[in-house]
Amino acid sequence: MTEQEIVELSPAFREHLRCFQDYLGGRKIQQHIGTYCRGLLADLPRKSVEPIALAAGECVRSLQLLLTHHDWDEAGLRDAMQRQVVQRHLCSPPGEGIGTVGWIDETSVAKKGQKTPGVQRQYCGASGKVENCVVSVHLAVGHGSFTCLLDSDLYVPQSWLEDKDRCKEAGIAPDHPFASKCQIALRQVRRALGNGVGFDWMGFDEGYGGKPAFLLGLEEMGVRFIGEVPRTFRCFSAGSTAAKASKACDLADCGKAFKGRKGKAFTIVHKTVGDSTWVAKAGRVQISVQGQRHGREYWLIVASNRQSGEVKYFISNASRRVPLKRMLEAAFSRWGIEHLFRVAKSEIGLHHYEGRRYRGLKRHMMLCQLVLLFVAEQTERLRGEKSAGDQGAGGAGVERSVPVLAAAPKR
Repeated sequence: MTEQEIVELSPAFREHLRCFQDYLGGRKIQQHIGTYCRGLLADLPRKSVEPIALAAGECVRSLQLLLTHHDWDEAGLRDAMQRQVVQRHLCSPPGEGIGTVGWIDETSVAKKGQKTPGVQRQYCGASGKVENCVVSVHLAVGHGSFTCLLDSDLYVPQSWLEDKDRCKEAGIAPDHPFASKCQIALRQVRRALGNGVGFDWMGFDEGYGGKPAFLLGLEEMGVRFIGEVPRTFRCFSAGSTAAKASKACDLADCGKAFKGRKGKAFTIVHKTVGDSTWVAKAGRVQISVQGQRHGREYWLIVASNRQSGEVKYFISNASRRVPLKRMLEAAFSRWGIEHLFRVAKSEIGLHHYEGRRYRGLKRHMMLCQLVLLFVAEQTERLRGEKSAGDQGAGGAGVERSVPVLAAAPKR
């Protein structure tokens, strides 16, 4: 970035917050939100309440209450951000690309104590093993070079909901219903559709693709998907009379759906790493739902990386007319979304919340989402792709130095 571009960020960020002021409470609360969000943007090693408040010269207690008690509408903010994304970034055609791609993913962070809402011993993707951690489910979107988070929710395990005293201490309602990660993800997709987000594809990893109920839930909403499934995913070759479902890996090797099909090499273009070559083939299958053959046919795709030998399996409800190359491009678009999560965790502090209140954690994630949207829009502007709805937010103005960006601007 040039010095002039850095100078332009402060007025642009004030304009960004102004777009959502109807959901950010009164003037004093808006000032605190501005301070907190600038802290998320600042060069701080830890982006939780105390270091942000100290860097900004604010009272720590004020920012704590901002997350846990003050009156502002985080759900309304989420919906407004989704509508803005639609209006500014998802209406233009993506050229020859794959269109608008949604991605369901979960993130996790290890915790030492037992007070953080949702913490328990469970699989932690960050470390690749079972340990004490919290897990959150997210919906991201990509359209051309633009990517941002659309939704975030904390996964609250059943063990928490059975402990009423523990829930009360964390501020979790006594009637809070249990929702699996797949149910949370479907709820997020449904909300986004309700706010006008149109997905050309929905992607996910095998943790979600391996659940037939999740696939059927997306289909009921009319969402076209392509996502990973485990090699043990159970399905039937379309047109076969087999009474028992087979593993995806077995069908790909000798199933009727793949007989006579030879793999074809495809080059997948990546932005930050070298391109990769995958040898892929596809066959028509019917998935197994509670051991029974589901009526609709799907694509089962097996792709082998020519360089590493890694094998991936994908399931898709795309029509027969969609080329295999287009389906692979949609499937591997996940790598661009993963970069978004790396930025959220390493640069914005998505996992830096250190409080003990459920509402505080949800609000922290929502403000991280607000900051990520600003970063995404400014990235587009600096690429020379400034959106028409920006209203000149990038205009020049007085800016504080970057290391103290957490401090509230003088009015």
